[in-house]
Amino acid sequence: MPDLTESIAVQSTADTLYRLVSDLPRMGEWSPECTRVTWSSPSGSSSGGASSRIGPAAGSRFVGHNRVGFVRWFTFGTVVTADPGRRFTFDITFGPVPISRWDYEFVVTADGCTVTESWTDHRPAALKVLFRPVFGNRTPRNAEGIHTTLTRLKSAAEAG
Repeated sequence: MPDLTESIAVQSTADTLYRLVSDLPRMGEWSPECTRVTWSSPSGSSSGGASSRIGPAAGSRFVGHNRVGFVRWFTFGTVVTADPGRRFTFDITFGPVPISRWDYEFVVTADGCTVTESWTDHRPAALKVLFRPVFGNRTPRNAEGIHTTLTRLKSAAEAG
């Protein structure tokens, strides 16, 4: 069960929203914390490959570059679910240590689509305690980040 979930109604198609979210190198446009993403596996590239595929496939790997204030760090990600127009999920690790799962669900509505973003904390308890002085309490920080991400995503999708 996710630790945080928020939804937003967007006047756009589920396929358009899926393409925006699954184009992870663009995540820095939406997220207040992720500054950039680079693919580290060939299946992650959305430019090239099979034209029938929208975005990366399950198993695609990437590196996330993040920043909060003066603190910068990177994480490793793996796409878990890549179901165009329906769901996009990825897991984040730091080396072998599980950190989190991020999930985006797209539900078609009469006026467009509802996008739901969820975060599940997978960090071991000791890691939460160890990094709290540096990164703060992740739950309220991520709640604010999810809200900002969804708001920016909505603006981008509705602007066309």
